[in-house]
Formats: sequence, structure tokens, C-alpha cells
Amino acid sequence: MAQSAPEGLSLKTNMLWNSFGSLFNLGCQWLMTIFIVRLSNGFDAAGTLSLAMSVFNIFSPIALYRMYTYQVSDVRHENTVGEYFGFRMVTCTIALGMALAYAVTTCPLDSTAAIFAFAVYKCTGLLIDVLHGLDQQHHRMDYIGKSLAAQGALSLTLFCIAQTLTSNLVIAFLCMTVGTALIGLLYDLPRSTRFEQLKIGISRKKTAHLLKYCFPIVVAAIACSAAPSLPRQILASIDGASSLGIYASVAAPAVIIQMGASYIYNPLLGYFSEAYENKDMKQLAVLLLKASAAIAAIGLIAAIALLLIGEPLLVFLFGSQIAPHVYLMTPIIICTAITAYVWFLNDILVAIRHFKGSFIGNICAVILSVPAAFFLIPIYGMNGVSFATILAYGVSAIVMLVCLLLVFHREQ
Repeated sequence: MAQSAPEGLSLKTNMLWNSFGSLFNLGCQWLMTIFIVRLSNGFDAAGTLSLAMSVFNIFSPIALYRMYTYQVSDVRHENTVGEYFGFRMVTCTIALGMALAYAVTTCPLDSTAAIFAFAVYKCTGLLIDVLHGLDQQHHRMDYIGKSLAAQGALSLTLFCIAQTLTSNLVIAFLCMTVGTALIGLLYDLPRSTRFEQLKIGISRKKTAHLLKYCFPIVVAAIACSAAPSLPRQILASIDGASSLGIYASVAAPAVIIQMGASYIYNPLLGYFSEAYENKDMKQLAVLLLKASAAIAAIGLIAAIALLLIGEPLLVFLFGSQIAPHVYLMTPIIICTAITAYVWFLNDILVAIRHFKGSFIGNICAVILSVPAAFFLIPIYGMNGVSFATILAYGVSAIVMLVCLLLVFHREQ
């Protein structure tokens, strides 16, 4: 560690900075989907942007490879930051290749360049994410929050300027990529390297080890994402795309529950791994209970707020035609809260290196979601999607909690 490394901040301060930066960045991304309509003739550009986002989301688990959680919980310093950076370059390259191949074979050819350019932009941010993992290890998430806010603001600004001047999404995405890279080079790199020098490179042996060792949790992440997605696809196949559009629109505001939960527990991951490494099961249990209570509180507060203002908010966003479907909100809120808790349990199991528990829990979820959806959607209509996901994730959460309890019993 460098001698001039700054001291860590308090947990509360780190949580506040992480929440601020993440929310600001997310807001800028959302505004981009609004401005693209304003800055374009028609909806073609907005459709291409949505397509680019969807294609990258398919392959983002490959690019991520669950390495952020793995890195911030690496209390034994198994790998250097340069090795994590090198491995992220490998996984991003694989994801980019897969995304390009998928786009060429399944998407309109005139959108392929924009899809690939957007994927390059997102991967640039994921490379900076490795430096953020180092910051979090040393409890300086103020660097992360400021970087995310700067990335969001500059990307949005460059996007608007480029789209206004050129009406070319490829150029706009490349400008965003350059802006993001500059923030990484000029802001993140000088600060993160005060903790550890960045010597990029990883051996073939370590690369192969990480690809093999972490593959179960990558599969688990894909399964966890698929568990709520498959019932939505089944709804579209049974009742049509219009029903799915209505359900997705009503569900949009509830995402705040999942985001809020992640901002609460993400700064705690290092503390979980430290407690586990020190065999301090009491501290681990206290952290688990406190985080669970905080997630429950966020879910309850958001649920009350959405139930009070949900209808006027949905009407404001989507028009009066959405009003008859507000009844979908309550099951969606419950579903989103359980989703947030399942992702929390996933990250805890990864932080303490119990990959088997994460894998089993998520495989159970994705296996249950399909028959549950086929059974419940014909009975309950659009609410059947929520009920199927609640059932699948409920079982998944129980399985993962049992795995955690077994870990506690084994280590005590």
C-alpha cells in the first residue's frame, strides 16, 4: 500500500456518497432515454438505443463475472488490482465479441455499429469499476460517488451535443466512451493508485482459475436475472405484448426498492467478508440482521409511498390509460422487495465464498419460475407474473438463508 494512502471514511459517509453517485448516474441514464426522443426525428433513434441496452444486458453478466463483489471481499488479497483489471479486460472482450455476434445475427444490420459502440461505452465504465472496487476495499467510496456522478453528467452532456450536431448514435456513444475514459484517467486513477499501484496483467493460469472458479456464480447471476424475466415472456406469449407492456410500465417505479436496497448493503460487503475471515460469527450475524432490517424498512417506506402516490405518478408518466391497471402495484411491490433481498443474499454468499449456496438457490428460482408462471398467469392474469416470481424467489431466499445458517453452525 502506498505510504500516502488516505484514511478510510465512516460507513455512514461511504453509504451516502455511494447512494448519491449511483442515483445521480442512474438519473442521467434515464434522462438520456428522454432526450434522445427530443433530439431526434421520430422514434427510430430511441428504438436503437433501447435495442443496444437490451443486447448489452444479455451479456453484461459475462463482462462483470461477479468480480466486483469478489474483489471488494478479497480480504486475503488473493489478486492485485492489476490482475483484477486484466481479468476484467478479458471478460469484457469476451462479452463484446458475443454481443457483436448476437447483434449481427439477430438485429437489423443498420443498428449493429450503434449496438457495438454502446457496448464499448458500457465496458469502459466496467473497467473503471475495478478501481472503484479498490476504493471500496479501503473505505473511500466518496471517490466512487464523485466518479459515478461525473461519468453520468459528462456522458449525458456529450451525448446531447453529439446527437444534436450529428444525429448519429455511433458518434454519440463514442464521445461518451471518450468522456468516461477521461474521468477514469484523470480522476479515478490518481486517487485509486494511492492505495495500490496499477500494474495491468494477469497470468493465463490465474485467468483460467478465475473463469472456472467463479463460473458457478456467473451462472447463478444469469439464473437470478432469468427468474423474473421468464414469467414476463410467458405473459407475452399467453396474453400478448400489450399485457407485458402494461405490466412493465406499472412495475417501473417499484425498481426504486431494489436500487435503495443495493445502496444500503453494497458498502457492507467488505465488512461481511472481514467478519467471516476473522471467524467473528456474532458480528456477521449482527450485520446480516441489520442489513435485513434496513432492506425491510426501505421496502416498507417505498411501498407506503408508492401506494399513496403510485396512481398519479403512473398516470403522469404513462397517461390515463394506465389507471385501470394500478391494482398490479401491490403484488409488484412485494415482488420487488423479495427480489432485492435475494440479490442481497447472493452477494453475501459470494462475499464469504459460499458459491454453492448461491448456485443452488438461484437454480431453484429459475426452475420454479416457469411452471409457476404457466399455472398462475392463466388464473390471475398479469398479477400471475408477480405471484410466480414471489414463489420462485421466496424458495430461493429460504435455500440461501439455510446455507448461511449452515455456515454459521459450521464455523462456530
